[in-house]
Amino acid sequence: MTSRDRWLVHIAPRAAWDVAQARGDYRAASLDAEGFIHCSTPEQVLRVADARYAGQAGLVLLCIAAEAVAAPIRYEDCYASGEAFPHLYGPLNLEAVVEVVDFPPGAAGRFAMPPRAARIFQEAL
Repeated sequence: MTSRDRWLVHIAPRAAWDVAQARGDYRAASLDAEGFIHCSTPEQVLRVADARYAGQAGLVLLCIAAEAVAAPIRYEDCYASGEAFPHLYGPLNLEAVVEVVDFPPGAAGRFAMPPRAARIFQEAL
């Protein structure tokens, strides 16, 4: 099993994760707007974070066991870049989230893999 098959990562505001715990599943705004939840592989997540969330505080990484996800997962190239990203076509069931890790930006606004997440994804990095 490759890291792509084993792990998914989703960057979320801490507040959205708190709402998900109370509701019983996680629904990113993109699920209503686009029909899916954007995810990354462990190898992709830092590039996504720097491109989309530079300098933003209050984020967490949802470390997701792909085999436990109830919604369909499709790897798609939404940007015509030649790189496929995992998308969840439905809400994320909470039991698929193995760990929630604080994800603060560094002093220059860029992100680094938190040590706790790196340990989880060790085989992927």
